[in-house]
Amino acid sequence: MTAPRILLFDSGMGGLTVARAVMQQMPEAHLVYAADNAAFPYGGWEQGHLLRRILLVMEQLIDSTKPDLVVVACNTASTIALADLRAKFALPFVGTVPAIKPAAAQTKSGVIGVLATPGTVKREYTQTLINDFAANCRVVLHGAAGLAALAERTLLGAPIDLDALRHEVLPAFTEINGKKTDVVVLGCTHYPLLAAEIASVAPWPVILIDPSAAIARRVGDVADETGRQVGSVDGPMHGTVVLTARPAAGEDTRMAYASMGFPVLTVLNLPV
Repeated sequence: MTAPRILLFDSGMGGLTVARAVMQQMPEAHLVYAADNAAFPYGGWEQGHLLRRILLVMEQLIDSTKPDLVVVACNTASTIALADLRAKFALPFVGTVPAIKPAAAQTKSGVIGVLATPGTVKREYTQTLINDFAANCRVVLHGAAGLAALAERTLLGAPIDLDALRHEVLPAFTEINGKKTDVVVLGCTHYPLLAAEIASVAPWPVILIDPSAAIARRVGDVADETGRQVGSVDGPMHGTVVLTARPAAGEDTRMAYASMGFPVLTVLNLPV
């Protein structure tokens, strides 16, 4: 059985939600995870600076990991850099964008909340998705400045601060002309790590849309379209994590990645 080497890329641990879905969709695949933790979080970066950062880091990652396919498991990075990455590198790329289209298909009230990073909320790409797929809906965009970091701390074993979580997510819930938000898009791959906790602090029940399974299906389709080739033998082993800086919480970080199927941790030193 062929085993494509797939590189999954995010600013931090959020892309692990996509990696988990890809593992389920393609158990034979050879997965390498990369986190640009030196630059985490991406949400507050200026667009031009972040684009240059992503292109620089991706060049180094592709050279060192030799993937057959790259998954940009980050909404902010995808909305900024996906077109440039496809133009620069002769590899297939699968991106991650806010799941506004499926939200519009599932809403009954016509009021949709989008939880995303401040960067994703500001992107023209996000507004284009709304115009194309949810023009007849009321879409409430909320840039949750601290939610990705809260998700990372929770994955590292810190107790969840429900008051802080409530503060981060409540602006995505609203009532307009007597109709309440009934679908909330988790517009950052970190956020599904807190899906149960978000549901617990929500002021009323909603559908939370996690796009991970849909992304994994797309990865499988792209791998089939391009041919499932065996990655170069001199690349990293399956289950390797590549970081761009040494993590502050060293052993806790290693254990968190191991718990998600990536027990081998390496550092490719790329300071900001």
